[in-house]
Amino acid sequence: MENKVILISIDGMRPDGVTQCGNPYVKELMKRGSYTLDAQTVFPSVTLPCHMSMFHSVPPVRHGITTNTYMPPVRPINGLFEQIKAAGRTSAMFYGWEPLRDISRSASLIAAEYKNAYSADNTDRILTNKALDCINELKPDFVFLYMVETDEKGGHDNGWMSDAYLHCIYEAFNNVKTVIEQTKGEYTVIVTADHGGHDRSHGSDRKEDMTIPMFFYGDSFQPGHVMKDVSLLDLAPTIADIMKVPAAREWEGKSLLGR
Repeated sequence: MENKVILISIDGMRPDGVTQCGNPYVKELMKRGSYTLDAQTVFPSVTLPCHMSMFHSVPPVRHGITTNTYMPPVRPINGLFEQIKAAGRTSAMFYGWEPLRDISRSASLIAAEYKNAYSADNTDRILTNKALDCINELKPDFVFLYMVETDEKGGHDNGWMSDAYLHCIYEAFNNVKTVIEQTKGEYTVIVTADHGGHDRSHGSDRKEDMTIPMFFYGDSFQPGHVMKDVSLLDLAPTIADIMKVPAAREWEGKSLLGR
């Protein structure tokens, strides 16, 4: 059976937000999978640059995206979606922030859906259900699910570590639980943040902005294992390794399998 992966990005999620949100499934994930609460993101710690680095395994100084406005790279690098397609595998993407459309190239996906965070209540839940519907119908090899309410409605609207922010993380982990339970071990599930935040902002090199949590659930990862020396750049190589897809030559991160 070919290995499949779901990557869930919870925008703006700080490690202390995870431990203080009160959702009991957080401890369950720590017990059942590997995790880190001190992974490092890239600078500037801004959503589009971080996600470009997440999928292309190079820092912003190499891919050239340093703000939330996309500019075509002078020297394009194949990202994870493109490597998966080149290997004859399939990908889908569900996201709540429209500029993320540019992390994949044309024809790299078999399904994609965008829903604005302010278009309805619980847009993260709506996108989670859409992703699960796609998994049931099309069975893609790789699924990217992006949740934005933690950042937009939590951090920017009310402040990082506010009650509203912690509630958004709580609900995000309810969605993670739903994904893991409904996919029943068919997929390795990786949960990450793109960056943290402080006050009502992010983008600096402060610890609160640069430190992120990650969780790895699946047969490739040791239960209860705390990972060290983890970078946002390691996600694409790790997912490629799980799926037995070649990494792009230019990628700078390392696979976390066996670490």
